Amino acid sequence: MSQLPTPQEVAAASRELGLVASPAELHGALCGWLAGGGADARDWTAKVMADESLPPPPAGSALDRLREGSVAQLEDGEFAFQLLLADEDASVRQRAQALFDWCRGFLGAFGLAAGAKPPLSEEGSEALQDLGKLAGARVQDIDEDEEDEASLSELEEFVRVATLLLHGDCVLGPRHRRSFN
Repeated sequence: MSQLPTPQEVAAASRELGLVASPAELHGALCGWLAGGGADARDWTAKVMADESLPPPPAGSALDRLREGSVAQLEDGEFAFQLLLADEDASVRQRAQALFDWCRGFLGAFGLAAGAKPPLSEEGSEALQDLGKLAGARVQDIDEDEEDEASLSELEEFVRVATLLLHGDCVLGPRHRRSFN
């Protein structure tokens, strides 16, 4: 399975390019772009940030590895796709905020790539609406207990599966339909 760079590596590479998005938001945007049918391109940062003046990440950089790993994970038939959020030792509050940031990035870039009427299944439409709710969420008081930890894990798994579902609707489904024609 393709390994993603760490959030710290992505943050450092983002700063070098002058990007203001958090690592989670940037990964969400990349995945939204790819799930919506956007091209796997070296200049992905310009596309997902809707700023053509941004230079492409240098080959082999953390941002280039993020793209390569994300593409490989989304295309993997074994559901190996992972979210780049925050470190495991981050607080539940920090990880929840990273998840909401990830969803915000995902929605923006998904809309750029998929357009106004993406070819979504009923489940895909519901998943996209639910991602929209998460993108608009704010971290409330969190007790940092096992219940909050479990709830966050469930949300992370939902977002992971929703991303794979939307990628299937917009990328894999049309690709398979073309191969049968």
